[in-house]
Amino acid sequence: MCGRFTLQTLPSQWGQLLLPLLEHWEPPAGWTPRYNIAPTQNILAILDSEHPGRGTLDQLRWGLIPSWSQDLAIGSRMINARAETLLEKRSFAGPLAERRCMILADGYYEWQKQADGRKQPCWLAPAGGGPMLLAGLWEVNRRATGVPIRSCTLITTAANHALSEVHDRMPVVLHPAEAERWIDPRCKAQEASELLQPAADDFFCIRQVSTRVNNVRHDDPECLAAVASA
Repeated sequence: MCGRFTLQTLPSQWGQLLLPLLEHWEPPAGWTPRYNIAPTQNILAILDSEHPGRGTLDQLRWGLIPSWSQDLAIGSRMINARAETLLEKRSFAGPLAERRCMILADGYYEWQKQADGRKQPCWLAPAGGGPMLLAGLWEVNRRATGVPIRSCTLITTAANHALSEVHDRMPVVLHPAEAERWIDPRCKAQEASELLQPAADDFFCIRQVSTRVNNVRHDDPECLAAVASA
């Protein structure tokens, strides 16, 4: 599962990752560092486009609201989609074929169960630092409120060996070549689903952090304050 993530890296550092994938690039207006991004909030994503291997940077509501749903709240239950069953699920099969996206992040949180029953928050981020692209799907809903709402879900897969000590699921990270295929409209659903693999064991580093992150109202650098391992 991936229920919170971060994007604190400055836009000036995104360029190397994003420029090869975008039709047009400029830093989003009013952007501020985020340390505790939560479901139902707007997040930055690269949406697929008509041009092979190129996308557009935009904002989507986190928590996919299927086009057929009249209930806005359903999005809170669809923040993640399992890679293994995308082709089988009504809500995800269409977006997998036609509406793929990538969410921009530089780390995510997971809660590790401790021997005493506590859940210790951990921040999992690329070992080399900087931003990454997480595989996602997006949708447009016009039924829930009467106005179009664009929303998305993060795709998860089985955790690699290194992260399995924290949780049995992890978000799918797309490297540049995979990212170009993911947003290429010529890439069919079956081929796209084959890109959804766990990251290498050495891709992420794990840091135990403050329980401050447990409260979605807290969105500041203190959420990432390291704590000593139990």
